[in-house]
Amino acid sequence: MHSRALFRAAVGAMTLAAPLSHAAAQSAQSAPPTLVVQITVDQLRPDYLEKWAPQFTGGFKRFLTQGAFFTQAFHDHATTETAPGHATLWSGRFPSHTAIVINDIGVADAQMPLLLGRGGGASPWRFRGSALFDWIRARDQFSRALSVSRKDRGAILPLGKAKQQVYWYGLNGSFTTSRYYADTLPTWVQKFNARDMAAQWLGQQWTPLLASSAYPERDSVSYEHEGKDIAFPHRLNPDRRLGMDSLASFPWMDEYTVDMVLAGVEAMDLGKGPTVDVLAVSLSTTDAVGHAWGPDSKELHDQVLRLDRALGRLIDSLYKMRDSTRIVFALGADHGVTPLPEATFSGTDKDRGRVDVRPVIDAARSKLLARGLETDALVYQDKMIMVDRRRFAAKGINADSTINAIRTALLAIPGMARVDRVPELAAKAAAGDKIARRWFNSLPADMQVALTVTFKPGYYVSTARYATHGMPYDLDAHIPVLFMGAGVRPGRYTMPVRSVDVAPTLAHIVNVVPIEQIDGRILTPALLVPPKRPRR
Repeated sequence: MHSRALFRAAVGAMTLAAPLSHAAAQSAQSAPPTLVVQITVDQLRPDYLEKWAPQFTGGFKRFLTQGAFFTQAFHDHATTETAPGHATLWSGRFPSHTAIVINDIGVADAQMPLLLGRGGGASPWRFRGSALFDWIRARDQFSRALSVSRKDRGAILPLGKAKQQVYWYGLNGSFTTSRYYADTLPTWVQKFNARDMAAQWLGQQWTPLLASSAYPERDSVSYEHEGKDIAFPHRLNPDRRLGMDSLASFPWMDEYTVDMVLAGVEAMDLGKGPTVDVLAVSLSTTDAVGHAWGPDSKELHDQVLRLDRALGRLIDSLYKMRDSTRIVFALGADHGVTPLPEATFSGTDKDRGRVDVRPVIDAARSKLLARGLETDALVYQDKMIMVDRRRFAAKGINADSTINAIRTALLAIPGMARVDRVPELAAKAAAGDKIARRWFNSLPADMQVALTVTFKPGYYVSTARYATHGMPYDLDAHIPVLFMGAGVRPGRYTMPVRSVDVAPTLAHIVNVVPIEQIDGRILTPALLVPPKRPRR
């Protein structure tokens, strides 16, 4: 489309740094990467890396001083949530092509129960197409992958449908997987779980890592954490069941995830060569802390500092375990976050800055029910209105009239910015409408979405009493993208790029090609030298 062509042209206009000498180029390509490390930080905004850079001592410091940092990277889709973010980053394709559109229709799968722990079954059965690991394995069937996260979707989606070793936190102190991947846990995972390492944090207090003077944020903000437990220290419940469940919201969860990752790398001999292996790591505590206390909180600041150290331990350990010259890293985020309305809108109204669409939807469904149409023929979910036109037609009800009436009513709600008819998104996107383009990139052609709903900037859905994301604006779409290691040219790059560009760039570094049409392009400024001609 025209809008996509313009954007690609802008990215394509990026200038390269001075080329290396022929000898340096040969040296750089003499030992291709044997380990690709895909790191996703849940709810990481790039401004965190800018304003807290002087306080970093670990992984972020390494990335910022030794890597390639794209400061103007964005998810170019509207549904800025965890599931679509993870799927997009590592497949090079928009949600409109992966079919991973929102969390609720992400990885939940009752037919694939967990092997242990609490939580529903999960698998990538909804994911369409391929991901970076598929491209790598298409060239070498002996390539392997390990993916670990606190969240099931954070572990599953970076590898697409691949049946590799994929694990997530089971809410009981152990890591688990589902029957999609295995019937039993391998010995190394059983041994890791048996160590019961998470128990060490039960009853422990989370206190700031640095002196109080290092944090400009207020520690007692009444609207943070829904008004409860708003100031340091924060104590993990000593009760095993409650504490293991709550561990996901404490910085130690990232430490525990790194422990699991390193145990897996060692047990699997991952990255030793000669094949190219993939390690996917999704660190989710920033999301939990950000939701609870908000992006402007002292808690979030401290969490990011602790995350920096956890990342540092991960990188340092991998460098000790494997040849550091044969590891390439990429780091991105699944989405950003918008500040709590209380921090944006003045006043004391507890509902300020929030939009309630329920009266409009409930009224429309009541009218349809009175005409004999079941209410699930019209569904509002995550700012999308889905209509089953066949069922409308079967009852002799004009779907377009209903859609237009709902649109008119929604536009009258305070805090509403726009309500777009889905058939009109393509033309608006082609005309340069960024919000329309992001919605267009979010929706598969066979998804029965009739209207997309966009609040004004800064506004939340009425039921959200925690900091959140999910809108097509830059606060939620702006993410950091960083590369480091084998084949990467360090530097700071300010041209606009997209999350779909990460996977093809990594693919080019390890000399593989996508096995299908993708939406991303190679970020050539991040390449140390032009790669050899890709081979299948």
